[in-house]
Amino acid sequence: MPRKPRFYLPGIPVHAVQRGHSREPVFYEDADYRAYLDWLREAAERYYCAVHAYVLMSNHVHVLATPRDADSISRMMQYVGRRYVPYINYHYGTSGTLWEGRYKASLVQEEDYLLTCMRYIELNPVRANMVRHPREYRWSSYRANGEGREDALITPNALYQALGRTAGVRREAYRSLFKAHLGLDDVKEIRAAWQTGTPLGNDHFKAKVEAKLNTKIGQARRGRPAKRALTA
Repeated sequence: MPRKPRFYLPGIPVHAVQRGHSREPVFYEDADYRAYLDWLREAAERYYCAVHAYVLMSNHVHVLATPRDADSISRMMQYVGRRYVPYINYHYGTSGTLWEGRYKASLVQEEDYLLTCMRYIELNPVRANMVRHPREYRWSSYRANGEGREDALITPNALYQALGRTAGVRREAYRSLFKAHLGLDDVKEIRAAWQTGTPLGNDHFKAKVEAKLNTKIGQARRGRPAKRALTA
């Protein structure tokens, strides 16, 4: 069966997710996380992707980024994969594939969904019961977005910038978003979007995307529920 084509639009954020083969780990030591982030930063700069949020879990990765060009996201993910997979195979004496097929992704409507998607990503370790608060997890963008820690990978989105006039006010406003519970409906909607490639947004946004691309994208999930990873 031929692969489905991927459809992205310049300037529209994309939530990309890549999971380990058979839900197996893709990170083993601190050096692995650092190596992945270094290559992700290189790729984002090379292919003009503004990364707004990320989390590296033990067996999967989430990245929220806005591409400058239609092929920027694909090139960024390919760049990282072509370096990280050989790195893992070399350092741990393994061979073959590391990832569970191609990464999955969905376009994200900025106005209503981007900040919620950022919370979804950075709360992943909390949902997995690994930490009690996202600040306790080292391998995510929360400390940059919420606490001002320097992170060369992160480029603030305009909606994040609009949270306040100063960096301190913006960070305080962003932290306050995490005081509210991220509802199960939000989690399900975001998860269904990236799993099926359906744009994450309201009906007007979805119609606008499909009109610009001149094609219908995404589909409703069918069949038995997927096996749960160490969350997603």
